[in-house]
Amino acid sequence: MSAPNPAPEPRTDAWHAGPYDTALRSGGGPLFLRRDDGGLVPLEVERWCSRADAADMTVLRRCEGSVLDIGCGPGRLVAALARLGRPGLGIDPSPAAVARTVRAGGAALRRSVFDRLPGDSRWGTALLIDGNIGIGGDPSALLRRVAQIVAPGGLLLVETAGTDVDERAWVHLDDGDGARGAVFPWARVGGPALARRARAEGWRVTEEWTASHRHFTALRRAP
Repeated sequence: MSAPNPAPEPRTDAWHAGPYDTALRSGGGPLFLRRDDGGLVPLEVERWCSRADAADMTVLRRCEGSVLDIGCGPGRLVAALARLGRPGLGIDPSPAAVARTVRAGGAALRRSVFDRLPGDSRWGTALLIDGNIGIGGDPSALLRRVAQIVAPGGLLLVETAGTDVDERAWVHLDDGDGARGAVFPWARVGGPALARRARAEGWRVTEEWTASHRHFTALRRAP
């Protein structure tokens, strides 16, 4: 990925229109992020629409207190928390994602992480899973926003790329068959890059682990 070019104007409907909602309603892809260099990044819609798997459970077992799943998608993590009797809420800008989360037994609201949220500054744990550290195209800005969401000393659990990357780009959603969504900024970071950015924003890394070839980092907000 290259650095975002300021020419395109990102739209706020990128994740609640067109191919994304269609994929969530059907429960499957194909669905891709098409980068500004033309490359395609496949999105794992089928996994997102399934029940939480063993790797997901390594995340949920580390959660503390009330849990906010940022960019919850079809809600497998929020639904799993509900089955465990844990307090949790998902937020997502897509009405299809919110509807699917509720049908799965989880609680969800149609919101962006940058909107005013219920429980701001009081959540015990925030989740940025399935690459959602890329939301907004600026991981440092997202880390600052999440610091406002969790309680002092709160926990942030992040899924990172498997390599040491720190990339930003303009992308759009593409179903591989001609349907495309709006252009928006996205980012991809690996564990080392996340740690560097987190330290600069007042977070400290408390744990890193791998499960089912997926990579995760736990961050603690400074009290």
